[in-house]
Amino acid sequence: MPTRIYLDNSATTPTAKEVLDAMAPYYAAEYGNASSLHSFGRAARTAIERARATVADFLRVSPREIVFTSGATEADNLAILGTAFASSDRKHIITSTLEHHAVLHSVGWLESRGYEITRVPVDSTGRVDPAQVRDAIRPDTLLVSIMAGNNEIGTLQPIDELGAACRERGTMFHTDAVQAYGKVELPMGTIDMLSVSAHKLHGPKGVGFLFVRKGVKLAPLLHGGGHEGGRRSGTENVPGIVGLGAASDLAFSERPETTARMTAFRSRLIEEISKIPGTRLNGHSTLSLPHIVNFSFAAIEGESLIMKLDEHGIAASTGSACSSPDLEASHVLLAIGVPLSMAHGSLRVSTGRQTTEQEIEAFLRVLPEVVGELRAMSPFKVGE
Repeated sequence: MPTRIYLDNSATTPTAKEVLDAMAPYYAAEYGNASSLHSFGRAARTAIERARATVADFLRVSPREIVFTSGATEADNLAILGTAFASSDRKHIITSTLEHHAVLHSVGWLESRGYEITRVPVDSTGRVDPAQVRDAIRPDTLLVSIMAGNNEIGTLQPIDELGAACRERGTMFHTDAVQAYGKVELPMGTIDMLSVSAHKLHGPKGVGFLFVRKGVKLAPLLHGGGHEGGRRSGTENVPGIVGLGAASDLAFSERPETTARMTAFRSRLIEEISKIPGTRLNGHSTLSLPHIVNFSFAAIEGESLIMKLDEHGIAASTGSACSSPDLEASHVLLAIGVPLSMAHGSLRVSTGRQTTEQEIEAFLRVLPEVVGELRAMSPFKVGE
């Protein structure tokens, strides 16, 4: 068995060697400020624009529509707060009940300042009904923000239908595509804004981007030198942006084979974990991101399960890494109707480009043993 097995790639991914190699020169050799006119600055600017063109090409959009940020949390905030600050006559926003906290807390902040927020429910698999979203859109609806694929349960949303409904009703559509970018096809024709983070696709931490369709009015959240076309001030993170471009190149060039391998791993995980008594698959069985599978176990605390697996050298998660120290049940699992007791016993397994079949099989040998040990110590029994 491998000494350490990393199955928490939804939280973050190891930076690929190809990405590190691409970034290295911009730390020690080509370290200029991209706003400078001399050769060092020009080299930095060229590197940034090359990365911008790479990302835009994969999404089939204009490079001018790509705004580099410090990550997806900033990109989500810029999309939601930036559109709100740029508009004074529309104060209604629609989102779903299982969004990432970067979206939920942004709309919550606006709600505390007089905006009206509609949080549409999801079905038992985590899917939003486009008709329900369409019916919720009003003349004063500013924005609809619904993620492409869920970071905890993997469920994919009908983004093309949601975007079409927004286009039909004359409102903007934003999607958090952090987990989906580079893994599944994104229907860019109906998306007005899209958030991405590099460290979820084997790139560096601290860098991401927001796609902003031409014509979308967006007020900057950061004021200063007017970088990124006046939409995001601050000296550019050249090595990080180069890393984002390299990670995107890697993800899209390898996508067919990586997606096929991840999908096979997911099917294998579902097949074997389902054999453990008192388990529940959370999320859609097929309309899902290829790298995420989430189960709940009766009569077990998820945190205890994670620690026990860690003793065996296996890293997994109970859900979103952004809130993992919080012992409250996942809002995503509660939104899809998982009973509170089962929600507390959840396990998310997420694979990456480096994950091997040997690691999956080793994990599947250990998991039933660990579940059995924890249940033997639990005052609760399966079926109670």
